[in-house]
Amino acid sequence: MPGLNQMTSTSSAGASSITLQFDLTLGLDVAEQQVQAAINAAGNLLPSDLPAPPVYAKVNPADAPVLTLSVTSKSEPLTKVHDLVDVRLAQKISQLPGVGLVSLDGGQKPGVRIRANPTALAAYGLNVDDLRTTISNANVNTPKGNFDGPARSYTINANDQVTDPAVFRDIVVAYRNGAPVRVSDVATVAEAQENNRLAAWANSTQAVIVNVQRQPGANVIAVVDSIKALLPQLRETLPPSLEVAVLTDRTLTIRASVRDVQIELTFAVALVVGVIFLFLGDWRATLIPSLSVPLSLIGTLAVMYLAGFSLNNLSIMALTIATGFVVDDAIVMIENIARYIERGDDPKQAALEGSGQIAFTVVSLTVSLIAVLIPLLFMSDVVGRLCSEFAVTLSVTILISAVVSLTLVPMLCAQLLRRRPGHAAAGEPQAHLEAEALGARWFGRLISLYDRCLIVVFRHQPLTLLIAVGTIVLTVFLYIVIPKGFFPIQDTGLIQAVTEAPQSVSFDAMSERQRALADAILGDPDVESLSSFIGVDGTNPTLNSGRMLINLKPRDSRDTTASQVIRRLQRETASVQGITLYMQPAQDLTIDSTVSRTQYQFVLESAKPDDFDIWIPRLLDRLQKLPQIVDVTSDLEAKGLSLYITIDRDAAARFGITSATVDNVLYDAFGQRIVSTVYTQSNQYRVIYEVEPSMARSIDALSNLYLPGTNSKQVPLSAIATFQERSAPLRIDRLGQFPATTISFNLAQGASLGQAVDAIVAAQREIGMPASITTHFQGAALAFQKSLDSQLLLILAAIITVYIVLGVLYESYIHPVTILSTLPSAGIGALLALMIAGDDLNVVAIIGIVLLIGIVKKNAIMMIDFALEAERHQGKAPQEAIHQACLLRFRPILMTTVAALVGALPLMVGSGTGSELRHPLGLTIVGGLIVSQVLTLFTTPVIYLAFDRLGRRLRGVPLDTPLYPVRSEPGESPTP
Repeated sequence: MPGLNQMTSTSSAGASSITLQFDLTLGLDVAEQQVQAAINAAGNLLPSDLPAPPVYAKVNPADAPVLTLSVTSKSEPLTKVHDLVDVRLAQKISQLPGVGLVSLDGGQKPGVRIRANPTALAAYGLNVDDLRTTISNANVNTPKGNFDGPARSYTINANDQVTDPAVFRDIVVAYRNGAPVRVSDVATVAEAQENNRLAAWANSTQAVIVNVQRQPGANVIAVVDSIKALLPQLRETLPPSLEVAVLTDRTLTIRASVRDVQIELTFAVALVVGVIFLFLGDWRATLIPSLSVPLSLIGTLAVMYLAGFSLNNLSIMALTIATGFVVDDAIVMIENIARYIERGDDPKQAALEGSGQIAFTVVSLTVSLIAVLIPLLFMSDVVGRLCSEFAVTLSVTILISAVVSLTLVPMLCAQLLRRRPGHAAAGEPQAHLEAEALGARWFGRLISLYDRCLIVVFRHQPLTLLIAVGTIVLTVFLYIVIPKGFFPIQDTGLIQAVTEAPQSVSFDAMSERQRALADAILGDPDVESLSSFIGVDGTNPTLNSGRMLINLKPRDSRDTTASQVIRRLQRETASVQGITLYMQPAQDLTIDSTVSRTQYQFVLESAKPDDFDIWIPRLLDRLQKLPQIVDVTSDLEAKGLSLYITIDRDAAARFGITSATVDNVLYDAFGQRIVSTVYTQSNQYRVIYEVEPSMARSIDALSNLYLPGTNSKQVPLSAIATFQERSAPLRIDRLGQFPATTISFNLAQGASLGQAVDAIVAAQREIGMPASITTHFQGAALAFQKSLDSQLLLILAAIITVYIVLGVLYESYIHPVTILSTLPSAGIGALLALMIAGDDLNVVAIIGIVLLIGIVKKNAIMMIDFALEAERHQGKAPQEAIHQACLLRFRPILMTTVAALVGALPLMVGSGTGSELRHPLGLTIVGGLIVSQVLTLFTTPVIYLAFDRLGRRLRGVPLDTPLYPVRSEPGESPTP
């Protein structure tokens, strides 16, 4: 199929599921049409006796259900509960927009079970196949025709359909000695569940579990809200004896996470406004840039609505970060206008001149910052899809803030700002007075200190350049040694668990162990509820495995994280014998397409499946010794018990018995065979045929099985066949067309995904695995490998994009390099902050570093703009020009940096639901800004002078000669 990226399948006794993963550029509806066409084309290749045709669903199997309901009753049997839920609840929910799949776990679908007694049948000269044929022929629904007379027409109907299960008891199978042999003489008939090897529990109570999964791309909150709005109406259609309860609601943690981000956004806005007031010391001056925040955010929300974006963790995180960015342009604008006002100009004239002078700087800041985000828009795969919404949201916010700064801010400055006269201290430069005039008095002393430090730095320029080069080397070193990761592990309050028992376990034993495990889990103080189920269906492939969804108490009600709860539960459940529990926290951002026992997956493929039996145990043994990973397990299940029946074909031929006869009898007796269907007005119910359960508990049951021979003789199966116990696989997995096995693992505490991937690859080489077995990571681990390859390219692409944009703006090859020289110091701060906090360099942290590229360069842009202007318009020497630019731009540089820092601070210190995803972003920005602010205030002017000297030497211009003649219009006073 065009656009198909990957196909995986799992086949076991009774179920087979195929997962198709399409390219993101292919529409979901188009893919659906292709799948339906492929199913239709393959119809003639499928077994003719399939109980139902193949069905498909537009969901990600690895996604945890967005909503889980439990339905129980103290008076009604579960079969009736299942029937009511299926007809009146599940079908209505599945029709809602955004719902991808509604599955009922617990296997209590009602049916009619006819259980034959082979011994009683043999006594009447009958066998199990005779009884099956009789039952099938007794309940039919075929066309019978019609009469069409001259005036009237009649449709022919008959009582050929059985609508009451009790009718089956009286069906005549044969006549013996003139008396009828009825079904009730040789079998029992009961209304029971269709599949009695499925069960589900809500906490410790057996129940029908309703799991709702959303379609890919559907809004989770909208889907759950629509279901909850419909639920009261659906409850009215159910009997009062049925209790419908919500076990798992994924939106609770999503809403809490969004609410926490909104609170962080509010704090960020308040902190940014506080910073502005701290530096400007005037409510009018504070009000003007503060208006940029709500105007930019409101405008961005409007664009998001038009673009079809939703308010999610990533978009609100972008808005939170943007609060520190959107005031930058306004601060730069108002600070420059204020200098003209303090010089004595009329506010309107000051607004015109100040905005005209600083407009190019504002445009440079905005365009270069947006340019940094361009590479995020072109990232591939799922990570690129996630980052693109973040980048678009942030870009729109920055663009709107620039428009506000170039239009609204100058107008408000002309109307609101007033001159506040200041007095310079003896010998204090005029620049110091202007920088202090519109702010708090403490800032004058700070700028004086900066002035003295600059003079010292100018005296030691070679040492400063050496430090700048050292930052580059240190940044590269830290990038190499820092642990690499993918997405942070979130605490969503939900744990997905897979249980595993020995491969030969029976259904009853598995049920008992699953309940014991659930009781142990419910005893944990941080566990609120759970749902669990066992049995073979489209979700659970084998009888020896089960599934659980463990709901934790709200994050503010517990002191431990989900990962810590998992470690504690592993200790608490270790005493439950005969079953193993594998757990992983459910994630809002899911890259995987299959549910494995643990978090990350490593897949092995081979055209020779027998190789797995040799090499998988060796690899598992080696991996379990690695300190970087824990909970290492494999889905290879090749040790299930199997009974192999060898038919003596010659002996069978003497009795007139064929292999098909043997298969039919065995299927009749032990296969829960569907032999008929009872149709009603609202549903249809299968008639299941089997032998009495007491006669199907061991191999000895085969001695009671008879086959129809010639002349109606009943031949024991043991007369024509021998039996042998063997081992056989419980499941067969494929990736593409080749057999595959998945090894899954969790990260050890303190280990990163990058370290685990390297250790696994090294372990594979150590054991000398043959080339016939190909290996690669799958799901999140595979996406991590791809993102790791593109991390450095993404950062380089952002730097190159900014260089090109700055080169166009400044019409220079050198000045962009000077501006970009601020980046290594930011990289040092970001990487050190991550290492000190114990975090790895993940995708979110990389986004933070990319944003830092756009933030920290503004310091150099403001310095270089004013230095070039001083050289060109006032004819000043480079050192004097850059010195004056540093002093005049010190306050807006400091203000914009602190504003961006406090805007990211709530993300760094936040501890609410989902804060794990936002923490690396805040950490990298805060750490990078602190270090870069300290270093670039001194390294940038020195690098500027170094490149100026280099340019003069290349041009042959003396070092003490101004490069630019003084350009002053008649009557124009020099620019401050």
